Amino acid sequence: MVSAKKHVPIVKKRTKRFARHQSDRFMRVDPSWRKPKGIDSRVRRRFRGTQAMPSIGYGTNKKTRYMMPSGHKAFLVNNTKDVELLLMHNRTYAAEYDHPLVPRKEGKQQELANMDPRIAHGVSSRKRVDIIARAKQLGVKVTNSKAKVTTEV
Repeated sequence: MVSAKKHVPIVKKRTKRFARHQSDRFMRVDPSWRKPKGIDSRVRRRFRGTQAMPSIGYGTNKKTRYMMPSGHKAFLVNNTKDVELLLMHNRTYAAEYDHPLVPRKEGKQQELANMDPRIAHGVSSRKRVDIIARAKQLGVKVTNSKAKVTTEV
């Protein structure tokens, strides 16, 4: 297996999710973030002692954004041809079978240099064996190579 390219240390400025204002007080208020819009809202006006609002300053370094701790980026693989795409990018990406950790945006093409190969969730165990074998030949890392392939003891 090929190790990842050298990169600056991965630093997450914030790992806690931003909670919606007053979601801790009421069960009916879902914790998923919504921007406060009220004219008197203390959170919107950024008073001291209130919860933080998401802003551009919390963003992660562009060079390490979406990187896994191994230094690779995720790439969703559906068949062996997808693995062959990673032949020249095996130090940047790693293949994976499961659902992607990073939400993909419809309509936008993502560059190969930003992903880690993963095998898609719906790929059968027979195809997974073929994908793993081809990835081994090409020296491509598959992050969840044991998923749906090994049996429970």
